[in-house]
Amino acid sequence: MNTKTQETKKKERKTIKDLFKKKKKDPNALKTRRVFSNIFFALKTVHSVAPSYLPTYFLWSVGNSMLGFMTNTWLLREVVNRYQQGSTARELLWMVIAIIVADIVWGRLIGLLYDILYPRYQQKIVEKVQSELFRKAESVELECYENPEFYDKYVKAMDSAYNKCMAVVYSVDSLIYAVVTLFSCSILLFVIDPILILFGLIPLLFGLIRNKRNKVNKERGDAFKPLNRREAYVQRTFYLNEYAKEMRLGGIHKLMLEKYAETMKNYMDVFKKYGLRLVILQFLMNSSAYITEFGAMLYAALRTLVMKTMLLGDCLVVFNSIGQVSWALTRMTGVMTEFRDHAMYIEDYRFFLAYDPKIKRVETGKKAGKGDIELSGVTFTYRGAKKPALQNVSMKIKQGEKIALVGHNGSGKTTLVKLLLHLYEPKAGRITLNGIPIKEYATDSYKEHFTTVFQDFKMFSMSVAENVLLRPLREGDEVIVTQALKKSSAYDKVMSLKNGIHTTLTREFDQEGAVLSVGEAQKVSLARAFTNDSPVVILDEPSSALDPIAEYNMFKNMLEACEDRTLIFISHRLSSAVLADRIFMMEDGCIKESGTHKELMKKNGKYAQMFRMQAENYAQTESEVTGRG
Repeated sequence: MNTKTQETKKKERKTIKDLFKKKKKDPNALKTRRVFSNIFFALKTVHSVAPSYLPTYFLWSVGNSMLGFMTNTWLLREVVNRYQQGSTARELLWMVIAIIVADIVWGRLIGLLYDILYPRYQQKIVEKVQSELFRKAESVELECYENPEFYDKYVKAMDSAYNKCMAVVYSVDSLIYAVVTLFSCSILLFVIDPILILFGLIPLLFGLIRNKRNKVNKERGDAFKPLNRREAYVQRTFYLNEYAKEMRLGGIHKLMLEKYAETMKNYMDVFKKYGLRLVILQFLMNSSAYITEFGAMLYAALRTLVMKTMLLGDCLVVFNSIGQVSWALTRMTGVMTEFRDHAMYIEDYRFFLAYDPKIKRVETGKKAGKGDIELSGVTFTYRGAKKPALQNVSMKIKQGEKIALVGHNGSGKTTLVKLLLHLYEPKAGRITLNGIPIKEYATDSYKEHFTTVFQDFKMFSMSVAENVLLRPLREGDEVIVTQALKKSSAYDKVMSLKNGIHTTLTREFDQEGAVLSVGEAQKVSLARAFTNDSPVVILDEPSSALDPIAEYNMFKNMLEACEDRTLIFISHRLSSAVLADRIFMMEDGCIKESGTHKELMKKNGKYAQMFRMQAENYAQTESEVTGRG
C-alpha cells in the first residue's frame, strides 16, 4: 500500500469520526423557549393584521390532509376489501363518487376563494410589518447606523421580517398537515395490525443523524455565503455602468478574473470538505426509509400472500401508508429545525422593534422659535473612535447671523452640524435654542426649525419638484419650486427637460427619467434651501461641484434669501467664507480661531495661512467683498 493511499484512508476515517464529534455550543443559538416565543410572536403579528387568515389557512390544511387520506388510503382500502368480500359495484361506485365530489368542492371551489382573499391578507401583513420597521428606522439615532452589529440586525430585519413571519405560517401549516396525516394513517395501520406502528417509529431513531446532516448542511451554507458575495461582486464590476470605465483601463479586469478563479477554487474546496460527510449522513438517513417502507411492505405481503391473515385492501394500505407515516415523522422533526432558523431572523426583527432610542421622539415638547443657538462645552466621540470628533466646543450663534465653519477634512465641522440638528446626542456639554436645551423641544417643531442641504445629498427617483420640496406637492407649490430653482441656478437646466419640474429624476422607474450631472444635481439640492422660511439654513459643502462663478452667485442669492434668517455653512473654499458675519476655524474637533474675515487675516493665524494658499484662485472675489466686516 503506497503512502498516498494510506493518507487518503486516514482522511476518510477522520471524516467519519468527525461526523459525531461534539462541537462547542454556538453562543448565538437561541434557547428552545425563546425559539417558540419568536414563533408565537410571528403568528401573533400575522393574526393582529388579519384575524381570519390563520384559522382559515390552517383549517384548509386540515381539510386537505383529511381529503388526501380519504382519497388515497381509506377509499383504496374500502373499495378493495368490500369488493373482495362481495359488495356490489353500485355501492362501491357511489362511495367513489362521494369522495370525488367532496374533493372537488373543498379542493377547487374553496381553493379559488382563498386565491381571492389571501393576496389581500398578505398585502396587509406586508404593510403592517414594513411600516413598523420604517417608523422604527426613522426614530433611531444616526449613531446606530455606525454600529456594525446593530446595522447588521437592522438590515436582516428589513430584508426578511415579512418573509420569515410568513415562513413560520407555512411551517406551522406543514406541521399541521403532517400531524393530521400521521394521526389518520397511524390509526388505520393500528386497526389493521398494531405491529405496523413499530415500522413507522423507526425514522425517529435516526433523528440524531438527521440533525447532524442539517448542521453540516448549514455549515456548508455558511461557508458558501462569503464566496457567493465575492462572486456577485466580481460579476457586478463587469456589468454595472459605474465600473465600466475603470474596467476598460489598465489591467483591473485581469485582476478581477484572477479573483473569480480563486473564488471558484474555494467553492471546490468547500465541496470537498463537506461532500463526503453529507453523502454518508444522507445514506444513513435513506437507510431508515428503506428499513421502514420495505420492512412493512414485506411484513404485509407475508401476511397477505403466505399466511392469508390480511385482506388485500389492508395490504395495499400498508404499501401506501407506511411511507406517509415515515414522511410525516420526518417532516415534523424537519419543521422543528425550520422553527430554529426562522426564530433567528425573527430575533433580529424583535430586537430592532424593541430598541429604545437614546434620542427619544418628543411629541408634546416646547415649540421652536427664532432665537440664539449656543453650544456649551460640547464633546462627542463616535462609537469605536479613539479620540473625540468634537472636544469642549463652545460657541454662540445669534439669530440672523451668517456663520462659516471652515477647516480641513475631519476637523469636526459636519459633526457639529449633526449635533445642532439633534441627530446625535453630545457625550458632554449641552446645546440650547433660546436658552432651552434642544431635547426639550417637540421633535417635529425642532426639525422644521432648520432647512439643511448636506454635502452627500441624495436625489430620489421622484419628480424634480418633489426632490426640491421633499414632500408631496400641494396647490401653489409650482411657483415656490420655480423660484427656488431660479435662485439655485438650476432653472434653465430643469426647464430644458421633457416635463420641466415634473420630470422624474433617475431612470430607475421611468425610462424617460433625467440623469443629471453631479453639478446639476447639486444645484437642484440647493433649491431646497429656498423653498421655506425656516429660521435656520444649514449648508454642508453646498458648492463642492459648482464652478467658482456659480458658487459666488449661489451664495449671493442665499444671503439675500436669508436676510433675516440664520445661515450656517461649511465650505472648503474660503472665498465663500469672506461673505460671513463670523468665521469659525476648526481643527482636531476644536475651535482654533473665530472672528470676521478681516479680523482673522489681521491675526495672521491658521485661517490666514489657508486663505493665502487658496488666494490665487479667488483674488478678484476677495477684493470685491473684503470690505465686509
